[in-house]
Parts: sequence; C-alpha cells; structure tokens
Amino acid sequence: MNPLASPEPTQFALDFGAQDAPPPKTADARDPNARLISFGGNVVEYTLKRGKRRTIGFTIDDRGLSVSAPRWVLLRDIEQALHERQRWILDKLAEWQARRARMVVHTTKWEHGTTLPYLGRTITVALGTGTPVTRLQLGMFAQETLLLALPEDASEQRIKDAVQGWLQTEALRIYAERIPVFEQQLGVKISQLKLSSASTRWGSATSDGKIRLHWRLVHFGPDVIDYVIAHELAHLREMNHSPRFWQVVESVLPGFEQARRALRDAAQQPLPQF
Repeated sequence: MNPLASPEPTQFALDFGAQDAPPPKTADARDPNARLISFGGNVVEYTLKRGKRRTIGFTIDDRGLSVSAPRWVLLRDIEQALHERQRWILDKLAEWQARRARMVVHTTKWEHGTTLPYLGRTITVALGTGTPVTRLQLGMFAQETLLLALPEDASEQRIKDAVQGWLQTEALRIYAERIPVFEQQLGVKISQLKLSSASTRWGSATSDGKIRLHWRLVHFGPDVIDYVIAHELAHLREMNHSPRFWQVVESVLPGFEQARRALRDAAQQPLPQF
C-alpha cells in the first residue's frame, strides 16, 4: 500500500438522509480541480487539491470525493493511491447515496393557514397587514399561530422566504442559548457557530472548535436539539465515535439513546419543502 495515502476526515458529522440533494457534478472546464478515475466499471469524479502536507488524504462527504496531496507528488502516484483505496471509496460513496434517499420532504403550499412543525409541535402560519414587523410580534404565538406581517394575497415565494427567515433566526437563538449549557458541563469552548443547510448532516464539528448545526433542527423537539448539540460539542473532547466519545455524550445527556432514536424517527417524517 502507498505509504503516502491515508483517509483524512476533516471533521466529524452527524448525518441524515439528504433533502434537496445537489445533482452529481461533472468534470468540466468550470472546475479545473475536478478529475475522473475509473475503478473497473465505475467512473468516479474527485476534486484534487494540492498544498503543504506530507501525505495523500481522502475525504468523502455530501460533495463527493476530495483528494488532498503534497505539491510534489506525481499524478500517477495519486491515482495509484486511489486504486489502492478503491473499495473503501466505493463503499463510502454508496453510503452517501443511500443517505440521500432517506430524507422525506413534502411539497408545501405556502399560503395563509399553512402548517409546519416547530419544536416538535404543529404551528399555523397566519398573514395580516395589521401585524407590526418586530421580532417580538414575529415570534409571538396565539393559539399555536405564527403571525407574519404580510398581506393575505402575498405570493408563495414571499411567504416561504418569511417563514424560512424566521425559522433560521429562531434556530440561531436557540442554539446560542443551549450551547453554553453544554460548554460548561463538558469544559470546552466553541470558536464559531454557523447555521448549516447541508444536504446530509444535522451537525458537524472540527478540531479547532467550529460548530455547524442544521437550521431545520428547529422542526424537532428540544430533546433532539440538545442531543445534536451535545453530540457535536462532545467531539471537541473526542474527535471520533469511539466508546469514549459516547461516554462523554452520556455524561452530559443521560439516556441520550432515546433522543437519538427520536432524531432518526423524525428524519423519516415529512418536512416542509424550502
């Protein structure tokens, strides 16, 4: 086996079946780093990046296969390393393809009276020109109703954009409130929080403390949100999924298995299409 080659996960992520997954890329002039390689009857596209490193690394995520290599390594050596890892590569790509088939999204008609899930319950969208556009009013519920300051004849796109904007604002607010709770318990500190719209993961964490959480988690109950946050912050102590990692998760979220099952079940329920 080529001693330069090594799988190199750049981050740990909590995955799910994809929604609105982007179509497969094609290697063309728009991406000068995209290349193709043939593994028997399978043609695989990969993105090649060169930099200051000592080994050839492989990463497979929702964007496909990425290869990082030292500037001085010849292309034939990179392709040899790819052939040596072809079974691992094909297996991982197949796993991502399977995930893309699992997320259920239903067509939503965006209008006055539309319903959507929020924090594990169902709320109804109401439109009205008399509702002031303030954060307090925008987030106020009256009989499980989300009030939007829009005319009742507003276009579907306008309603959809308003709802999505509100959900993303709520996601950021909730995550920012819950993260410090687990930071204190775990003795860690994140360096950055960003909302994610990734097509195959609920959250991810990097070794330098950058956390991404999918904004759609606000569809689910608080216990599910806490589980994903605890999961990602636990990676700041254990960058793996070893038994020690799960012990860290359990230390701050006893009985986390129930929330993990709830997340898996929730991912199979229809979600609004944005």
